[in-house]
Amino acid sequence: MTTSKYRSTLPQLADEFFMTDGGIETTLIFLDGLELPHFAAFHLLKTPEGEHALRTYFRTYGELAGRFHTGLILETATWRANSDWGVKLGYSAAALAERNRQAVRLLEDIRNEYETDRTPVVISGCIGPRGDGYLPDTAMSEREAEEYHRMQVETFAETAADLVTAVTMTYAEEAVGIARAAKQAHMPVVISFTVETDGKLPTGQPLADAIRQVDDATSGHPAYFMINCAHPNHFDHILRGDEPWTERIRGLRANASTMSHAELNEASEVDAGNPIELGRAYAALRMHKLKRPTVMGGCCGTDHRHVEQIASACLPTFRPAI
Repeated sequence: MTTSKYRSTLPQLADEFFMTDGGIETTLIFLDGLELPHFAAFHLLKTPEGEHALRTYFRTYGELAGRFHTGLILETATWRANSDWGVKLGYSAAALAERNRQAVRLLEDIRNEYETDRTPVVISGCIGPRGDGYLPDTAMSEREAEEYHRMQVETFAETAADLVTAVTMTYAEEAVGIARAAKQAHMPVVISFTVETDGKLPTGQPLADAIRQVDDATSGHPAYFMINCAHPNHFDHILRGDEPWTERIRGLRANASTMSHAELNEASEVDAGNPIELGRAYAALRMHKLKRPTVMGGCCGTDHRHVEQIASACLPTFRPAI
């Protein structure tokens, strides 16, 4: 069993800027010209060429974090590496578990290459939804979700991953199940919800209620919550710094595009939006809407250019600009 470096004390819980990456799948498909069946970036690990493409992708953010002297959270390329998607891609349970472990080992190499005293590198085991990333089309009960995601969580618990992060959660019950599985495995967990253009989950549940539901059902086990796969324009109106639930949001991974999920599903080209404007939107959220955001990266349509602008805009709100 490989020992985690930061599992007992996550450094991003301090009030320092931590960079994370952009939209890995959209970058690999639209910028690098790679094929990702079912949007499964982990599938690249089956060939040396695919693994090289992932190393190149993550090194870009290692270099960026080093240039800005910030912390870095690396998410494994395993958003689709759960049972149902694995079956669609022809993986047995054993082969899928090995891909999850391989994804962590790759990030261990990146950490060894780029980590310094000024740039701590945290490894997160990325867990995606059982169903579609935009629609709660495979709704489970809390217990069903715990059982479904348990294997992937336990696989990460046996690796050097410092935590697991449930990304693009569309309904609270699945998030509760993942958080419970992580608690049983003694793993820190982060829950990242996606919202529609009205700032509510795809189920219609307000974000505040979803966060409270997860906290109440797990005795507050998540280390923090995030918002991903939505543009800041879609959720800034629901955030008020004087409401206690907003203190649980410590991370943002927004889309570059202002389009709805339905529109993005129909798009044949990536909408990269405006990196400078996205960076300014993050800074405004940090200064006026959220009290404790420290983890900042991107989601669909974003790449290193967007994360660079996010760092440039937000770092002065943490410390003097570099």
